[in-house]
Parts: sequence; structure tokens; C-alpha cells
Amino acid sequence: MPCHSGFGWSFSFGLLLVLSKCLVCSAQPKHPVSDTHWFPATATWYGSPEGDGSDGGACGYGSLVDVKPFRARVGAVSPVLFKNGEGCGACFKVKCLDKSICSRRAVTIIVTDECPGGYCSNGRTHFDLSGAAFGRMAVTGEGGQLRNRGELPVIYRRTPCKYPGRSIAFHVNEGSTDYWLSLLVEFEDGDGDVGSMHIREASSTEWLEMNHVWGANWCFNGGPLKGPFSVKLTTLSTKRSLSATDVIPGNWAAKATYTSRLNFFH
Repeated sequence: MPCHSGFGWSFSFGLLLVLSKCLVCSAQPKHPVSDTHWFPATATWYGSPEGDGSDGGACGYGSLVDVKPFRARVGAVSPVLFKNGEGCGACFKVKCLDKSICSRRAVTIIVTDECPGGYCSNGRTHFDLSGAAFGRMAVTGEGGQLRNRGELPVIYRRTPCKYPGRSIAFHVNEGSTDYWLSLLVEFEDGDGDVGSMHIREASSTEWLEMNHVWGANWCFNGGPLKGPFSVKLTTLSTKRSLSATDVIPGNWAAKATYTSRLNFFH
């Protein structure tokens, strides 16, 4: 059943609560997604020259893009990588090839936004990076000159996301009620993307399938629901699963963020 809400959206970082009861189960394959081969693409940059790029973005991460570990590592990608929002959270290494100005090192970016038109149209594989991320592809001291180039040919490959010291968190979106519960996934390492999500009431053994709304946001439309809730997510790329038991308490609140003690690299 599709999910709809008449409430406005807000993705403030909210209250962080750590729940003690957690259970993890991993599905095959064992290792997160990672490409060994580089693929051709193009890249541009947006925002201020040394800035973080998007203010929120099409994935719905809101103010998270302005703080570490997202800060200065954000990137908007063309639809072929955005995948209607299911590519949100995926991580890529990107590097340019002109040896006169480009460093040998690659910059790692996190998909937080979509660039649907212009450079990103006609099925192109394109990265629109923050000014800071774009400049980091240059040799030391040449970030400004590299940004002056505009569009660049680059190569890219998928890489596991890494959030040392961070656990997966679930932000309860504004407008959520006992009949319409919407969650935003934060700090998922490994694959970074989400292919499906389920919730389970503490009084039940049944996992209820959530629907993908947009970006990294999922919802369940039904109820009445009664917390606490367990949340199970399965990655899009390698179908690995993780379950956090009773991670959202019975007295949950909209706009709050509830942090598990789990992550795929833990």
C-alpha cells in the first residue's frame, strides 16, 4: 500500500537515544559490495568552492550533510546511479586522470542527492560533487585550478561505506503517527544502500513490510501500531540483512533519532 502524508517534512538530526537490546543477523554474501574495476564517467561541482555541496538533498538526509562524516563528502549522481532513491547512501571512489593537475588519490563520496538534468541527462553516468570533494582530486594546492576546468572526465568505482564508531540510526520523520510511521536510515556502513525495510511490534512475531517513499525514507501505512518496534533492513546491492530489536521505544516521538548498537562492520 502506498504511503502518503499531509504533514510537512523535516529531517533535523533530533534526539539520539541508544537502546540496549539489539540483535543482528547477516545474510549472504558475507562481504559488502566493492568494485575492483574502474569505470568511466564525468564530474562537475556545485555549491561554494570549499563547501559541502547540497543543503539536504534528494535523499532526505537534511542537516546531516553539513556535519561529519558526511561533510564535504557529499555527491549528487545521475539517475543511473541514484536509482529512484534506492542508491542513496552508497559510496564511490572518484578520481580524475589529467596527471598535470590531478592527484593519484581518489576522493570518496556518499550519494546524498540527485542531478536529474543538464550534465546528468541522456543516461550519462555523472557525479556532481561538492566543491570541497571536487578540489580534493587535485594535486596539493591546485584545487582552485581544477574547479576552473568545469566538467572533467573521471573514473569511479563502488566502495564500502565506513563510519568508524557509528551505529545505524533510524530517524522518525515528522508527521509520523500510530497509523503512518516513516523512517530515515542514517550511517549504514558497508553497502550503504537499502533494498527493503520491515518493522515488528514487540507484541508480535510478524515483520511488516515498509514501502519506499523517496530518497532514503521508508514508511508503513496501517495500524494502529504499538511500540517498541524492531527494525530489519536489507541492502539493495548484496542482500545483507540486519535487525535491531526494540530500537524504537514505546514512547517514540516524531523528529527523534534512535540509534542501535549495530552496523554491518561491527
